[in-house]
Amino acid sequence: MAGKHPVLEALKAGRTLNKIWLSNQAQKSLVQPILEEAKGRGVVVQYADKRKLDSLAPGIQHQGVVAQAAAVSYAEPEELLARAAERGEAPLIVLLDEVEDPHNLGSILRSVDCTGAHGVIVPKRRSASLTAVVAKTSAGAVEYVPVARVSNLAQTIDRLKEAGVWIAGAAGEAKDDVYATDLTGPIAIVIGSEGKGLSRLIREKCDFLISLPMFGKLNSLNASVAAGIILYEAVRQRLAKRGGGPGKGGHASP
Repeated sequence: MAGKHPVLEALKAGRTLNKIWLSNQAQKSLVQPILEEAKGRGVVVQYADKRKLDSLAPGIQHQGVVAQAAAVSYAEPEELLARAAERGEAPLIVLLDEVEDPHNLGSILRSVDCTGAHGVIVPKRRSASLTAVVAKTSAGAVEYVPVARVSNLAQTIDRLKEAGVWIAGAAGEAKDDVYATDLTGPIAIVIGSEGKGLSRLIREKCDFLISLPMFGKLNSLNASVAAGIILYEAVRQRLAKRGGGPGKGGHASP
């Protein structure tokens, strides 16, 4: 993993880091928090020149900070539901239908963390995985947001439905406006791929489709932007209903 924020958040979250490399030219104010956290957790820190760091994190803007981390472990979908239950909240989950851009996945993880949603579910095939690019884009959110990786997204949707979760698919042509749809109950929001949107099977599995109003010349939003807007609308509705953080609510109405 690379970058000041991802490495610092990994340390704070207790993630196993084997070693941290810092640039010889790194500003002391930039790396001091990392040095303090690493010392407290017994993580080895080594200084190196920029070429060494570039070779350790090719193609990534590492900001003079690179860490060798243990592989991120994926969660199970049931763990996301358990997380909501532990908080006494109605599940708010994001499902990604073939979202392959790691930058989009990283940005979505950041929005999920900021909104207090309970996690993300991705398919094993035709989907971005938890890479260094995702960690960097998420600004450290990858350390706090559980991501479940499943073999069959359609079957996972069926399991969520059995658990009482409503499935809302984001689709530009949907008649139901997100702002006029009840998102206070147990909801899984499905975001489609960057180019094709929702696949046919997943679209058919959704309980209802929701759209975002469009007033410009374009008819679609970036996947991560759409996810962020819908998540924050769910938060707004839950706050209005309870006067507190995201929580329990009634069933969503198609």
